[in-house]
Amino acid sequence: MTDAHERGPDPRAGLEVSGLSVRIAGRTVLDRVSFTVPPGRRVGVIGASGSGKSMTSLALMGLEPTGALVTGSIRLDGRELVGLPDRERAKHRGADLGMVFQEPGTALDPLRRVGAQVAEPLRLHRGLDRRAARTAAVALADAVGLPDPASLLRQYPHQLSGGQRQRICIAMAMAGSPAYLIADEPTTALDVTTEARILELFERLSSARGTGMLFVTHDLAVLARIADTAVVLHEGRVVEQGPVRTLLGAPQHPATTALVEAARATARRTP
Repeated sequence: MTDAHERGPDPRAGLEVSGLSVRIAGRTVLDRVSFTVPPGRRVGVIGASGSGKSMTSLALMGLEPTGALVTGSIRLDGRELVGLPDRERAKHRGADLGMVFQEPGTALDPLRRVGAQVAEPLRLHRGLDRRAARTAAVALADAVGLPDPASLLRQYPHQLSGGQRQRICIAMAMAGSPAYLIADEPTTALDVTTEARILELFERLSSARGTGMLFVTHDLAVLARIADTAVVLHEGRVVEQGPVRTLLGAPQHPATTALVEAARATARRTP
């Protein structure tokens, strides 16, 4: 029998996380986290603040803090990522596994025009020359719903609204046509109207391109809108996972129950 770590690439395997643990300065931040993101499906990750949601995203990308000890397995369509040298791990970022960070203001370089930042992964991962990358960047900006994309791409990040910066980050994440996309609370700082448009954009991109998506959020309304299934984190551990309707309608773990009750209380207070 072939050991799981010896299997070759399998384009149908999905993003498989098994027993993922992260220790920082002797403290366990993630403890044997396991879940799978199938190709073309959207999986949510929910949990209270400090539950390990963002650390999970960073560990999947190989962007955990310096000195962190990562163990377990992260298989990307059958290819093991844990233990790869950083140079090899970096080859998968953008090309196979993209990420939309929580704060577009910090994800973007304030000193570079946003068009150059969208064009960079197109040149790096698709091998496009400068002119072709500019043309493709305009097409991507248009695809994510930015108005007058050719003009907007000549702007600097501080000249754009929060929703526009977030769309630029999505365009950058999609530039390499990754098979899987991690979105870490990408709608937290957005108004309700812009949030709805961004969620619609994610749904459209996932459906049209068959992109598997891991959507990290603390907002259960967003979870219900975007995800097929969900994983509940509590103190760095997976305490419950399954179809979103089941988790929200009949939670089994106290941590899930607390999230659902808090969401209901907030909804009752909202005029």
